[in-house]
Amino acid sequence: MTEASDDAPDVAALSFEQARDELVRVVAELEQGAPTLEQSLELWMRGEALAVHCEQWLLGAKRRLDAVRADAQGSGDA
Repeated sequence: MTEASDDAPDVAALSFEQARDELVRVVAELEQGAPTLEQSLELWMRGEALAVHCEQWLLGAKRRLDAVRADAQGSGDA
């Protein structure tokens, strides 16, 4: 994976599912141990970026759900 990290898609372009799946692979590779410290650091940085991206997706989904609930409650009062 680290050799392909130069070819890896930009994290911002990934869907939630793509980022989550790649994060699972990164974690598994880190748990197995990368051959070099540099590769471990590259994996760690990619994993951090993927985790932040996933969190942003989830926060956005929560905001959307909260907005829908607020609209539903507001129209119920009318």
